[in-house]
Amino acid sequence: MRRFRKVLLPLAAATTLAVSGIASAEAVAAPSSPTTTDSAFATKSVQDDAAKTAVAYWTPERMKNAISLDRVATKADEAVAAKTVYKVGNPGSTAPAQATDGKPSSTFAPTASRTAGKVFFKNPQDGKNYVCSASAINSASKQMVATAGHCVHGGKGGKWMTNWTFVPRYNNGSRPYGTFAAKEFRTFTSWISSSNLSRDVAFVTTYKRSDGKKLVNVVGGNGLSYNYDRSNYVTIFGYPVARQNGQVMIYCQGTTSADPGTSKVRIKCNLTGGASGGPWLRKYSSSTQLGYLNGVTSTVNSLGWNKSPYFDEYVKKMFDAQGSRV
Repeated sequence: MRRFRKVLLPLAAATTLAVSGIASAEAVAAPSSPTTTDSAFATKSVQDDAAKTAVAYWTPERMKNAISLDRVATKADEAVAAKTVYKVGNPGSTAPAQATDGKPSSTFAPTASRTAGKVFFKNPQDGKNYVCSASAINSASKQMVATAGHCVHGGKGGKWMTNWTFVPRYNNGSRPYGTFAAKEFRTFTSWISSSNLSRDVAFVTTYKRSDGKKLVNVVGGNGLSYNYDRSNYVTIFGYPVARQNGQVMIYCQGTTSADPGTSKVRIKCNLTGGASGGPWLRKYSSSTQLGYLNGVTSTVNSLGWNKSPYFDEYVKKMFDAQGSRV
């Protein structure tokens, strides 16, 4: 039986912090080796001189009115996903990290994570403001966020998103830990070139807050798990707009299974648009509010099945490549 509920967070005074970065200019790196699109990835760098503008752009009104970036899987999408080449080795995990800067609030609901939060961005293709979900993940840089690929790039025929910011523990307009702007995006080239939902994963390096504090040092960061069996008990967080208009964090718990036909991972949580990019955490601890990222919400179908890409060696490779970027 799946457990899911609203995570009610206190309406603390919003802390809006100017940080250094987001821009219209972009630099796309050549795909990394190996050359197969199932393992290659591309990056977009973000200029630091536009960061204050990006953070300032997200006024309370714009944040409230931003819409979900719904991703409905078509038969063609599933056909592409079914052809994905995975590389699976021994199961492994990287270490999570507790916050070190400041004392994290202890007044939040017990089944919640301060590492989870809401993403706000503009899609340059239609000029509209959108929302996704994401989470802080521990790495060498202490500045990284994990989310869905479609929350940073529009996929086949699309563009990189702009004015991209992450607000950990967002709640009804409150920003208890401030706002972190994107510094560099990284996602699979097979997502960019063919909208491959089995590679709908992204890692984002964020700028420091204006006080010089790094994201993971402020809120903590989850570890990464990869090459695990597709059946795992997980805790999922996100901001589905169908519940409380996406203004509060929702969680779901249950055991995942293999998605027939594509070998992705699925669970019947029925987390709708806005939850995209939210973390699927193994071994989540309500006391530490940390776990091990083993998936991100990618899609939901009409039967309520949420699906995530399977985290294999190539996801770990992308994590390693982006994790040291500062």
